Order: sequence, then structure tokens, then C-alpha cells
Amino acid sequence: MRRSAAAATQSGLPLEGHMEASRLAQRQADKWLISGSILIGTAALGIFGLPLFLRGVWLLRRAQQNGLSVRPMMVTLLGYLVIIDAAINTVGWALDTVGSHTLLARVLLNGWGHMFDAGYFWHFNEMWVGGAAGPGEKAMEVGMIVTVFTMRIAAGIGFLQMKRWGQQWMIVTCWMGVVIWVIYVFNMTMYADVRYAGVIFPVIGWWLYDIFYITPFLAIPYLHTVNREIFTD
Repeated sequence: MRRSAAAATQSGLPLEGHMEASRLAQRQADKWLISGSILIGTAALGIFGLPLFLRGVWLLRRAQQNGLSVRPMMVTLLGYLVIIDAAINTVGWALDTVGSHTLLARVLLNGWGHMFDAGYFWHFNEMWVGGAAGPGEKAMEVGMIVTVFTMRIAAGIGFLQMKRWGQQWMIVTCWMGVVIWVIYVFNMTMYADVRYAGVIFPVIGWWLYDIFYITPFLAIPYLHTVNREIFTD
């Protein structure tokens, strides 16, 4: 309450007016951030979602500069980026697992395989499950969709709502993300003759999209050092 009163003094508004203005500013920014995140999370429509997401960040930044009590920028960025990362993997892998014979999957996944990861091009739709035939890929897809990535989306939502359980589960799922990254790197390395054979952008391309997999490494230091009192029960 003392922080809110101090912020109200800084913004030049009475406390009730300050809290209402802060709530409206946060809601307005979140409308743009959520819309952008939904589009980016589909992967295919990400180019349309990025401008919406950036506008939401700009609105939040402007509210902070005006002295309003809105969500900390670091919490916003980490929460939405974790949700986007999990959504991209969940949508893409679900498409490969249950929709591998659709025209959308044949275009997008085969295109991805031809550009970056031949595990999505090599013997595509020739296994009984369908979709990617890269060694170990299906086990990773099924296991991580039903556990880690859906958990990360839920944790990200709670984290953005400034809930203590959201912060705690962000820590848990980010450490699980480290395990995922280690397994993924080892799988890609062990079967490099399959995953990188004949692709346009082999190792360099892999590092470009692997950036999203290292988000847990960026979030963990903050999650362990942030003042937990800013999150509510």
C-alpha cells in the first residue's frame, strides 16, 4: 500500500484514481500483448503478431514512465516469452503428431525440414504414427506436449497474474526446460547425419531457432533473486 501511495503521489493522482488508471493501463497493454502472443504462438502467423506484441510493450513502458503501478517489465517479458515458447512447440508438435497428413503440415513441416532440420523431411509420414521420422523426435513431442510445455503455459499465466504459485512453477518448469535443452542438443548431435543432411541452413540455422530453447537459462537467475513479496498467495 505504501508503494501504491508513493506512486500515486508521483503520478499526481489521488490513490483511488491512480489505482484505476493503473488497472486500465495494464489491461490495455495486455490486450495487445495477448493478441500478439496468440499469433506468435502459432508460429506461422508470428510475423503479424510481433508488431502487436511490441505495441503492448510500448504501452506498458509508457504507463511506467507516467508513474502508474503496472506489472514490472521483466515479469511481463519473461511471462509472455515463456508462454510463446511453449505455445510454438505445442502447436507445431501437435500438428506433426495428429495432423501430419494435412496440407498445412505437409507445407510447413516439410518446409521447416528442408530449411533447418531434416528430421522433418527425412521419411516424413512413413512411420505408423506419421509426421517426422527423425530418431527420438516423436518421444520428445508426445512427452513434452503433455507435460512440460502445457505446464509452462499455465505457469506463465500465473506468473503474469503475479501469483506466488506462478513464480514457483516458473522456477520448476524452467529447470525442466534446461533438461529439455540438454536432451534436445544431445539428440540433434547424435543423429546429425539425419538432422542436418541436405538442409539449406544446417548448424547456423539450428542455433538461430535454438535461441528459444535457452529461455530457461535467461529466466532462472531472475526467478531465484526476485523479491517474492511482490507475488501474492
